[in-house]
Amino acid sequence: MWKIIKSTIGELEAQLIQKFLEAYGIPVVIQKTDVFVHPIFGSSAQCEVLVPEEYYEEACNLLQKEGTKVKYTPLYEDHVKLGAKMVEFAGYYMPLQYEGIVAEVNLVRKEVGMFDVSHMGEFLCEGPDAISFANYAVTNDFGSIRFGDVIYTAMCNENGGFVDDLLVYKIAPEKVMFVVNAANITKDFNHLSKLAQKFKVTLKDISDETGLIAVQGPKAQEKLQPHTNLNLEDIGFYSFAEGEIFGVKGIISRTGYTGEDGFELYLPANETTFVWRKLLEIGIKPAGLGARDVLRLEAGLLLYGNDMDDTVTPLEAGISWAVKFEKGDFFGKDALLKQKEEGLKRRLRGLTFESKLVPRHGMEVYKDGQRIGHVTSGTFSPTLNKSIAFALVDANIKLGDVVQVLIRDKYVDGTVVKTPFYRGSVRSKK
Repeated sequence: MWKIIKSTIGELEAQLIQKFLEAYGIPVVIQKTDVFVHPIFGSSAQCEVLVPEEYYEEACNLLQKEGTKVKYTPLYEDHVKLGAKMVEFAGYYMPLQYEGIVAEVNLVRKEVGMFDVSHMGEFLCEGPDAISFANYAVTNDFGSIRFGDVIYTAMCNENGGFVDDLLVYKIAPEKVMFVVNAANITKDFNHLSKLAQKFKVTLKDISDETGLIAVQGPKAQEKLQPHTNLNLEDIGFYSFAEGEIFGVKGIISRTGYTGEDGFELYLPANETTFVWRKLLEIGIKPAGLGARDVLRLEAGLLLYGNDMDDTVTPLEAGISWAVKFEKGDFFGKDALLKQKEEGLKRRLRGLTFESKLVPRHGMEVYKDGQRIGHVTSGTFSPTLNKSIAFALVDANIKLGDVVQVLIRDKYVDGTVVKTPFYRGSVRSKK
């Protein structure tokens, strides 16, 4: 009897695990699944690594010692019971899809769906300097927003590159919450801890104590309203309130990553499963990472690690609106100001294609036979019925220009367009 010890994205990781375990005399079999893996993962094949049942415990211990232990969200068992295809993403086992990526994209665009995003990181910052510290740590003007509001922003290194992009919640005069990307939790916490040394604040990583469910789609408010003690209409876009959902206390915010209206529910980790099951009972179907990535790209939203990293600045990534030079000092300001004054050499642009060929992360972009950049994210958009992409290209490339992306040894025309590619039911900031 063979038992799956790990699911991987692509054969390379599976083969590395195979070689590692076989060195200890453990037989290994690799089998490909029929799951289409979205290009966010840099591959098109999901693999399962299997070992004989009698070797399973030994193999688990070896992999754990090797530093490859993967975390579980509070909803892992529920995903498996619902038949989700599970993959490793950002150090967590996460659902890639349930019914299928296209079906789940359509569900969120037309009705309502929900995502387990409990892998995201949350840091609580408390103390007399909480607000001034947050304002120093990020590029946007956190000091100017009201209590009960959320701000999207970048957090930069000394060279102006992204440490991460994140949300910051203004809870009270001495209480702030940072919400960061799962893959960056340790890095971000260390970065903030270093900056915090000059401020009267305490930082606490509450990621493992916090569950997070995103309910997204034009019918999100209609579905949730009967089951909360809050008037959801009073929660504006990028605002939040503390209240109850199905009797469970938490934070409900009108935020999301899909381009649709919706809410994110911050809950105690040990009560997240209860709320998830209640949401299922009222007819809200789950969606996975594959659909989430298509939705966010259609909505023109960035993905850390693909569209930007510590070598790309917020100005280059097209979110200069989230860099407020006039607010005062913030970490990375000097480097960003210098880049602004000297002028950008490259910037992120949106591309659309008439060809059905799909641009992938890392593919080269050309104009007039000269290489001008590369694709950072790409997918086939079921909503628009065409391929779309983000590309980091020379700054002199303008809207309306036609460029070529090298896809499968073919130069495929793409048109530079304004993003978002699609705007759904998402509300405007009041």
